[in-house]
Amino acid sequence: MIRFESVEYIYPNGVKALDGIDLEIGDGEIVTIMGENGAGKTTLIKHLNGLLKPVKGKVLIDGIDTRKVTVASLSKKVGIVFQNPDDMFFSENIWEEIAFALRNFGYDEEVVKRRVENAINFMDLASYVDKSPFTLSGGEKKRLALAIVLAWSPDIIALDEPTIGQDILQKEKLLQVIKLLNSQGKTIIISSHDVEFIADLKPRIILMKRGKVIADGNAEEIFLNEELLKSCNLLPPQLITLSRELEFIGVRPRLYSPRELAAEIMTRLQR
Repeated sequence: MIRFESVEYIYPNGVKALDGIDLEIGDGEIVTIMGENGAGKTTLIKHLNGLLKPVKGKVLIDGIDTRKVTVASLSKKVGIVFQNPDDMFFSENIWEEIAFALRNFGYDEEVVKRRVENAINFMDLASYVDKSPFTLSGGEKKRLALAIVLAWSPDIIALDEPTIGQDILQKEKLLQVIKLLNSQGKTIIISSHDVEFIADLKPRIILMKRGKVIADGNAEEIFLNEELLKSCNLLPPQLITLSRELEFIGVRPRLYSPRELAAEIMTRLQR
């Protein structure tokens, strides 16, 4: 269980990035945090493993107050993949980059070798193992950052804008990776502007604005509320927009998959 209790966070420049956040995320949930730039999404994610600590209130991870433990101890429970992957890199090649955290957590070399190989193969990085992380493309760096976290398999995985720099095939693989991890009992928390990707995932959505949570509900409920989305500079997914345009033939606006919408159109046209 993740719990935010009346959390406030103010940066040294005086900007209040979180303003009275009360939030609970249960074990095994998939949750997406959405909102315009500056809404507080990344700041909230950095509170999950103690990188940032509340000015007021508290954050509890499985009952542990993040103010009272180290980032290193919390990182065993919470793995964060940052929006800028370069923030995670400092080793001379990809193999060593993935191995570093495992060694730091005390795994023996046989386990390190096996887990590094599994992570590299899983994220399609086998042809880059001897390269410096800093020579990779933006999308490749994102995959490496995720491989680093997957290698030690924390219970909670937070992804900050994971689809930036990913092509459509990599987005599809990421979608399947998230679903697979969730099926294994992992709690997945995603910060994203990518409404189409999130629409495919259909998670619980937490909508933020100016450091506050302004809505919390299932994906269909949030994406159907155009005024709410507009207030956060977000557009509804294309399939919801299309379903609205097809109301004249009896299609009910909702969060369809492409196949579901096609079937609904055929059903309406045959009547």
